[in-house]
Amino acid sequence: MLRDEAVHGARKILLAESRALADLADRLGPRFCDAVELILNCKGSVIVTGIGKAGLVGQKIAATLASTGTPSHFVHASEALHGDLGRIRSNDCVLVLSNSGETEEILRLAPCLADLGVPIVAVTGRAHSGLARAATVVLDLGPCDEAGSLGLAPSTSTTAMLALGDALALTASELRGFRSQDFGRLHPGGSLGRRLAKVTDVMRPLERCCVAQDSQSLREIYVRTQRPARRSGAILLVNSDGKLTGIFTDSDLARLFEHKRDNAIDRPIREIMTAGPISLKNDAMLIDAIDLLAARKISELPIVDAERRPIGMIDITDVLGLLPNQPQENIERQTADRTPPAAHTTIIQSTITAALKKRAA
Repeated sequence: MLRDEAVHGARKILLAESRALADLADRLGPRFCDAVELILNCKGSVIVTGIGKAGLVGQKIAATLASTGTPSHFVHASEALHGDLGRIRSNDCVLVLSNSGETEEILRLAPCLADLGVPIVAVTGRAHSGLARAATVVLDLGPCDEAGSLGLAPSTSTTAMLALGDALALTASELRGFRSQDFGRLHPGGSLGRRLAKVTDVMRPLERCCVAQDSQSLREIYVRTQRPARRSGAILLVNSDGKLTGIFTDSDLARLFEHKRDNAIDRPIREIMTAGPISLKNDAMLIDAIDLLAARKISELPIVDAERRPIGMIDITDVLGLLPNQPQENIERQTADRTPPAAHTTIIQSTITAALKKRAA
């Protein structure tokens, strides 16, 4: 019974906040456009300020602005009155958050901002408050009945503030022409940064790949070609001009033995390689490589230059954690029909290499 009541109460809270967002969306008009124009025309930084829960929301809005192409930082309203006003310059724009619009620190800060000559965008639930009267542009949140049985804790109002801040930041970003490449440049760390990196930032460079002439036999390649310390599971094949013509993978090797085509090891590898393999150019984004690996269910992706000369390779083991909605166990299941388990492949590889060296001797 208690569980049912908890779920019922939580749904009421979520529905109350979602209704507030729908009402806010309907209320948007020319004032929102004015605020976006101020942000776009700002020659300095967008300073975000607030106090209490509004201040915490403001920190997130400042971070979103900064990460989407609008220079921004947060200044706490109380600290601003004790020296941090020095962080604000006349070419900045200030976004002030206060649901009541009558918070003491905010009202004391407003005339200081006016003295600096900075435009003020007020986000408030009271369009006729002291903050609203001091602002250049007022974004009215409208009446926000706080969620919960008490209706006291900032909840609906802070959700509306946060959503409106996101709308400002992302609208300005889109109008700036901010691209995914720009986003990646500002997010070099973590899995998000890797997804937005270039393939050349993540690929295995050519010196760590196995590259051979497509005129060589499989025997020659395994005997004479020094394998990289870390196996890539594929050989990149090139013609006499050094251009990529094919790829030979562990899967191809396994199939060769499955079909008892041992005599093929002394034939030119071009006869058994995958000709004209899927590849990406070196200016592609890593996310393109990830999407291609997932969509085509392949494990190795050559990276080539404008002349189709290989410069490296993306191996699926390097990006497994970045594949969209593809847990590692799913990838392993998808590739099981074409790629032996790693241990099995290693055994095959070591066995054939040893046999070929012995016969060559």
